[in-house]
Amino acid sequence: MANDPRPDPTSIEDDGDEYRDETPGERLDRKWNDILQELRVVMTGTQLITGFLLAVAFQPKFAELEQREVTLYLILVVLATISTMLGLAPVILHRQLSGQNQKERVVRVANALLLALLVVVSLTSAGVAMLIFDVTVSQQAGYTAGGVALVVLLAFWIVVPRIGKREPRERRAAR
Repeated sequence: MANDPRPDPTSIEDDGDEYRDETPGERLDRKWNDILQELRVVMTGTQLITGFLLAVAFQPKFAELEQREVTLYLILVVLATISTMLGLAPVILHRQLSGQNQKERVVRVANALLLALLVVVSLTSAGVAMLIFDVTVSQQAGYTAGGVALVVLLAFWIVVPRIGKREPRERRAAR
C-alpha cells in the first residue's frame, strides 16, 4: 500500500486544498465541524432506519415471517444498534477529551469512526431493502433488491469519488 496514490481517508493532514489559508488549529476546527455536520446527516437516517426496524417487530405480519427473514431482521437490528453506537462515539470521545489539548486525536479517531459508521449504515440500508422486498414480494425479489442496493452503494463508495479526479488535458500539458 506504500505506492497507493489515494490519500488515507483517516488522515487529518492537509487535504490538498492549496487555496486555504488556515493554521493547523483552524484546519482541525474545520475538519471537526465537517465531521459533526456529516454525523448529523447520517444519524438522522440511522434513527429512521432503527425506528422502522423496531416498529416491524410489533406488526401482526411479523409472526408470519420465515426463519431466514427473522434472522435477517435480527442482523439488521444489530447493525442499526452498532450504527447508533458508532454515531455517538465521536461525541463521547470529544466530551471525554475536551479541554485536554487532544483535538488532533479527536478529529483523527472521529473520522475513522465516521467511516465505520458509513460502512455499517450502507450495509443496513441494503439489508432493509432486501428484507422489505423479501417480505412483500418474494425471496428472489429480496435477493435482487439487496444485490442492486449493494451495487449502488459500491458505486458511491468506489466510482463516484473518482469522477472528475483526472486533471483536464490542458492542465497536464501545461506542466
